[in-house]
Amino acid sequence: MKGDIKKVVLAYSGGLDTSIILRWLQDTYGCEVITFTADIGQGEELEPARKKAEAMGIKQIFIEDLREEFVRDFVFPMFRANTVYEGCYLLGTSIARPLIAKRQIEIAIATGADAVSHGATGKGNDQVRFELGYYALKPDIKVIAPWREWDLKSRTDMVNYAERHQISIPKDKRGEAPYSMDANLLHISYEGKALEDPWVEPDEDMFRRSVSPEKAPDRPEYVEIEFEKGNAVAVDGVRLSPAALLTRLNELGGRHGIGRLDLVENRFVGMKSRGVYETPGGSILLPAHRAVESVTLDREALHLKDELMPRYAKLIYNGFWFSPEREALQAAIDATQTYVNGIARLKLYKGGVGVVGRKSPNSLYRMDYVTFEEDSVYNQHDAEGFIRLNALRLRLGRIARG
Repeated sequence: MKGDIKKVVLAYSGGLDTSIILRWLQDTYGCEVITFTADIGQGEELEPARKKAEAMGIKQIFIEDLREEFVRDFVFPMFRANTVYEGCYLLGTSIARPLIAKRQIEIAIATGADAVSHGATGKGNDQVRFELGYYALKPDIKVIAPWREWDLKSRTDMVNYAERHQISIPKDKRGEAPYSMDANLLHISYEGKALEDPWVEPDEDMFRRSVSPEKAPDRPEYVEIEFEKGNAVAVDGVRLSPAALLTRLNELGGRHGIGRLDLVENRFVGMKSRGVYETPGGSILLPAHRAVESVTLDREALHLKDELMPRYAKLIYNGFWFSPEREALQAAIDATQTYVNGIARLKLYKGGVGVVGRKSPNSLYRMDYVTFEEDSVYNQHDAEGFIRLNALRLRLGRIARG
């Protein structure tokens, strides 16, 4: 296969791993390498990646701002489903991979490349997510996964390789880094090294997007989030684009120590892994969306969504964003969102998010029905027949069993 590869599109961050991969592709495959660097809100300057690629002889360099597309077309659809994996993970890494894969394939088609490459390891989920995306969008694409091919087995091997080939090495990579990071506008994940022992508490100085709850303000802050058709459109009355809105919620959540998660999760490849996450904005957005749904969705529609959600979350976690079953679930979920319009008011305090108000022009909540005061719309005697009919099968079953 190596002789067949003429041009490859590499998902390139400019960091140590992908810089080594870039040179390895040149040496091993003797092919032209095109680099693609996506700005999905990782909060880092991306021009250094361009300079590094140029220094390594790359002629075609793509650096693109995908923040709005990321939030609008990937994060928001996921939040319309109230998606949570294994009870608490908001899928910040998982949801970014299909967008990167999609754009890589588009660049490959536009440039006539016959292969794509990524820097995901052979132990993790990301290799699956990237490659399922590649094959779903271009079935005949060739995929190069260096971590499954090369003989570099350790961080020391990589540093030695970089030094032999005069690849610049970030100072904190020369020794054993305490953790690896992946960041985007939805979250930051931390894994590996010191975090591999699930009994060891993360160092406070590791976190970048939030203060500790102990250091958060001593006074609560209230925020109002407005939704239209299930999507957040405004914060405290100010309409914002999807990326700007999530950025604003990240600021609010980070200031109040919201959104930290320490999780042992089940990877698709079969092992358990420990990850630590910061998702301040998403940790506000999720209860806000559920609050507006609570007054606008029919009971059975809401319950159906809750039943479908774990399956939907598993599909995203395992990399099946472009699968027909995910698209079918999305269509069903989105059909419930037509009247999810309204405002949720939340109280942010010391790492906690509490819903303290919700209202909607399409509210199904009726005070004239739920009041404990006298009313003229609900006949309480009707409940007797309702209960007796629902109890009928229970009574007959007990009689039949003696």
